[in-house]
Amino acid sequence: MSKVTLAIVAAAGAATGAVATAALWSTKKETPVPVVTTTTTTTTGLQKAPPPPPLPVGRHPHAPPHKALVDPNGLFQYGFPGPVNDLRPAASLTSSFDRERRNPHWVAEHITPESLSENNADRKHSVFVEDVAIPEMFRAKLKDYFRSGYDRGHQVPAADAKWSQEAMDDTFALSNMCPQVGDGFNRDYWAHFEDFCRRLTKHYPSVRIVTGPLYLPKKEADGKWRVSYEVIGSPPNVAVPTHFYKVIFAEDGQQGGKVALGAFVLPNAKIPNNKPLTDFEVPLSIVERASGLEFATKLEPARRRSLCQEVNCSLIVKEYAQRQKSFGNNQ
Repeated sequence: MSKVTLAIVAAAGAATGAVATAALWSTKKETPVPVVTTTTTTTTGLQKAPPPPPLPVGRHPHAPPHKALVDPNGLFQYGFPGPVNDLRPAASLTSSFDRERRNPHWVAEHITPESLSENNADRKHSVFVEDVAIPEMFRAKLKDYFRSGYDRGHQVPAADAKWSQEAMDDTFALSNMCPQVGDGFNRDYWAHFEDFCRRLTKHYPSVRIVTGPLYLPKKEADGKWRVSYEVIGSPPNVAVPTHFYKVIFAEDGQQGGKVALGAFVLPNAKIPNNKPLTDFEVPLSIVERASGLEFATKLEPARRRSLCQEVNCSLIVKEYAQRQKSFGNNQ
């Protein structure tokens, strides 16, 4: 099995359960079914015309079609059950929301050297808010995170939206949040990973990033695989993801140009800062199978490049852990 397929299994202590991805989604070639060809031999001479096709049993050939006895679509006169994705286009991000788990399905952002060079916003002026565009019974609430033991983890980080205060404020809606482990992840390894994404703008003029949660199965003592995750809130509302993914599109800036793709899956757990980022690199198909999403159906193979073959996919561990922890005091 290749390194990339096993990547989710990396960091055994931190990435417990990620082995499920490799085990469940390692593909096998199917044995082709042999094709049997039947040859019919005919003889020349006087032949009988083939019999006419049989008429439907119990129906006159000129009878009108049956009237439908049921109308399942009649349900829609009362409303459409869903699922509803609550698409949110904002200044700094676009997201799709999962009403069942009260987390986003995905959040997309776009960063450029120009957008990151602006500094027109201050995080201290932003506050966490509930997304009132989502119906109250389905939205994540501030009280759900209170004393939960988890950070309100940005999917699009505030540091990527410094170009305006409005853009930064958009990142503080709870529809851009998931419960994340604080020390060792949100305030450490994950923050360094976000910094890696920003540094890509030194190599590419345009970088698009999709981030979201995963809920992966884990093999238990009885040998069976089960999906299990904590739910926080009172009553329990918000699911705690087992993992998070990022899919990166690093564009060369040319119309119809090359796009370097990178896909990563990290456990929602403490990860040592010296753990190589490439240990969490996976094929894009792994993220798609795990999430039920598709990310690059319109990107032709001829335009695709591998991100970690073009740049050094590694973290720079800066001495800003204490600053991250101070932010965490407000989590």
